[in-house]
Amino acid sequence: MQKIKLNDEVIVIAGKDKGSTGTVTKITPAKVVVEGLNIAKKHTKANPNSGITGGIVDTEMPLAISNVAIYNSSTKKADRVGFKVDKNGKKERFFKSNGDSIV
Repeated sequence: MQKIKLNDEVIVIAGKDKGSTGTVTKITPAKVVVEGLNIAKKHTKANPNSGITGGIVDTEMPLAISNVAIYNSSTKKADRVGFKVDKNGKKERFFKSNGDSIV
């Protein structure tokens, strides 16, 4: 089970967007793409057959997964993730600071 999953609210703890929060939109084993963060300008070539106009486009680039932490909205800070088994025998994630379950 991964500590950071799709649609989790995360905070950037290192890099040019340090302190910014956003939602995870894509995950690979070592990188995450966060909505609205780590924006880079990419030059695209026009393709009239596909209806793509050329020019400079802003795209969200991946961040190293070590540079983001899960955001705890109750404490308004970055937090660590732990795992525990609930009453039904299902594995769930929880915040290490206050023990609340991550939904």
